[in-house]
Amino acid sequence: MLTSVPLGALAAATLAGLAVGVERQWSGHASGENARFGGLRTFTMIGLVAGVAGWWMTVGLGTAAAVLLAGLVAIIATAYVAASRRDIDATTEVAALVVIVAGVLAGSGQTGLASGITALTVLLLAEKSQLHGLVGRLGATELRAGARFAVMAAVILPLLPAEPLGPFGPFGTIQLRLLWALVLLFSGLSFLGFLARRAFGAKRGYAIAGALGGLMSSTSVTLTFARLSREHPESGRMLAAGVMGANVMLFPRVLIATAVLAPALALSLWPAFLAPVAIGVLLLARGVTEEAAPVDAPEDPNPLQVGAALQMAAVFQFVLFVVSLAESWFGSAGLYASAAVLGLTDVDALTVSLSQQVMSGTAIAVATAALTLGTFTNTVVKTLIALAVGRGTFRLFATIGLAAMAASLAAGLLLLTSFL
Repeated sequence: MLTSVPLGALAAATLAGLAVGVERQWSGHASGENARFGGLRTFTMIGLVAGVAGWWMTVGLGTAAAVLLAGLVAIIATAYVAASRRDIDATTEVAALVVIVAGVLAGSGQTGLASGITALTVLLLAEKSQLHGLVGRLGATELRAGARFAVMAAVILPLLPAEPLGPFGPFGTIQLRLLWALVLLFSGLSFLGFLARRAFGAKRGYAIAGALGGLMSSTSVTLTFARLSREHPESGRMLAAGVMGANVMLFPRVLIATAVLAPALALSLWPAFLAPVAIGVLLLARGVTEEAAPVDAPEDPNPLQVGAALQMAAVFQFVLFVVSLAESWFGSAGLYASAAVLGLTDVDALTVSLSQQVMSGTAIAVATAALTLGTFTNTVVKTLIALAVGRGTFRLFATIGLAAMAASLAAGLLLLTSFL
């Protein structure tokens, strides 16, 4: 027996068809010589009929629902066969199938998932020219990197054991799946930075190039731009802005990693990062608005930087051992000392290790202070690099900017430790 009609679910299914139909009508695919089979009205009715079929499935009328859906699919297939004689494009027909799926989901009560599918579909349809333009700019390097990343994520990651190996006494455990997930994270960031530099770096100059380079290593950007300031002293202010951008990116990198590995640590950490990020963004924004010559960066044949990511994973595991050992021997004092030393070279490794320590029971306040301390020492090192290696106006502006960021971190650290 039929239950009461789920008007909300049917409305969601109908709106799914309406949204796609509006886009098809607006884009001109529903009229003219090359018109496809459906527009606003057709797609709206497809959504409604699919919603009814989804509702029928939930009340025991599966056979009737299957017949109804089969009829819709047959209509779409017939329309494609007729249209393919003059145009093999099947976008509209596939969009109609997606509307059927969304309508069935909505009719069966999964309105949230149906709405998400519909929104993504409309976005893909509306952004056709931009997507085609992006694909047109891709080369063999990008395609190979994308394929390799897919293998790393979809093939290798599921094969690795999720259970920790160990424990190895005071050194803790080894988590292979976690380590590989970190390889994916930083390889993905490298690839994102590579694509962004290809799309925007040459037009925005050193400031944007530095910020994008900070997705991988703010220390490397600081050292590279400091050396460039010797060869191009006239670009000192822009190079300094690039260093500010790279160092601003350090903070979201840390927050993203902690949000994934230990969300409570990220919630405790972000207030200490507000002031240095504000300083860096202000100086970066000033550099972005100034005119500068484009950056002639060499083509990177390995945008994923898998080798570097594997080395970072090995460093992460070593740092995790060191931090675990320091805390087991010396308590919080050992944790602070190891954080200060390890932060001199690699904040990412320190972030991962402290996130693991939090998940193992270390107090969040202690881990927050330790990570802030490590970030502070890392910023001090980059300040010294700018001062010692840089020249001219770069040395002045980069040193002042980095010193201001370090000072704000020190103030945040003092505030944190006052509550311990």
